[in-house]
Amino acid sequence: MLDDGLGPAVYEELERAWTMPDNVDVFDVGCLTMDLINVVDDYDVIVTVDAVDGTGDEAGTVYRFEPDAMARHSGATASLHDLKLVDLFDAATLLGYECEGLCLGMQIENASPSELVVGLTPKVAQRLPFLVDVLVGELARLGSAPVRKDGGTA
Repeated sequence: MLDDGLGPAVYEELERAWTMPDNVDVFDVGCLTMDLINVVDDYDVIVTVDAVDGTGDEAGTVYRFEPDAMARHSGATASLHDLKLVDLFDAATLLGYECEGLCLGMQIENASPSELVVGLTPKVAQRLPFLVDVLVGELARLGSAPVRKDGGTA
């Protein structure tokens, strides 16, 4: 997966090092699909984490976007996946479903290896803890602070 595996790497680090409050669910959904449309009605906030490419910034740079900032175009603020969070929210709104959304991303170094590679590139792997800290901080800001399994807090 190389750097396209950023989301699953964040998920694994959250599972390994953090205990979520009862009102927070963490999922590794792979790519967003319209199958998740009912989830928009089940939650107050959905936070996604994804690899971002084409920014021109250094690999490992972390971004925070509102869903519509990643909307309907490709380029610097586009997810590497075709369905964006705003697309899911737009479709859910047509059904009367609503929730807040937030996208966290990281500029990747290489999403398309010439041969099968497992794991993140060194620059992205080095910045992974920072991205996890940003995510944990966002959850704390929203009133749902995770707790480190080693006893620390967000």
